[in-house]
Amino acid sequence: MSPTVLRIGPFRFYFFSREEPRMHVHVECANGEAKFWLEPTVALAQNYGLTEQQLKVAQGYVETNADVIRAAWKTHFGG
Repeated sequence: MSPTVLRIGPFRFYFFSREEPRMHVHVECANGEAKFWLEPTVALAQNYGLTEQQLKVAQGYVETNADVIRAAWKTHFGG
């Protein structure tokens, strides 16, 4: 199960239900996807095909919406 947390422009922000316990979010668009750590700070974990510009925009959205994403993580995974 991969619940969608947000959709902004061409980006979908979501979690994988059975993955590592460190808080993070996946971001995908037509070109690829990336994974961002949420703690201790927002940081790129992995990139699979997004351009530098797409990464910059996606990370900005993650940073702007970090509280919403963290709250969704806690609701989905508990804690």
